[in-house]
Amino acid sequence: MIEGLIDGHAKILQLVGIGYRASIEDKNLCLNVGYSDTKKLPIPDDLEVILSGQTTIIVYGNDKQEVGEFASLVRKVRKPEVYKGKGIRYKDEIVRIKAPSSKK
Repeated sequence: MIEGLIDGHAKILQLVGIGYRASIEDKNLCLNVGYSDTKKLPIPDDLEVILSGQTTIIVYGNDKQEVGEFASLVRKVRKPEVYKGKGIRYKDEIVRIKAPSSKK
């Protein structure tokens, strides 16, 4: 808890996919991740969401559990899929890609 007050906690998420991008509008995190409409997630008051470019989201706050819960909520919008690896993933996450089947 002391570490959270001094330095804070952060989770970094990356959007991987063509046309995937994020923006912030009126305390809402807007995600364009391949759906026909924009997914809007309200940002909690005690968290700070920083966009580094259009494809990197940094969730920052003092409470480690709340930072992790919001980052998990963002990731649930579009989890990384196993065939091309597109989706929202944590920065240090390794996504195993399945090999294409060779049907003849």
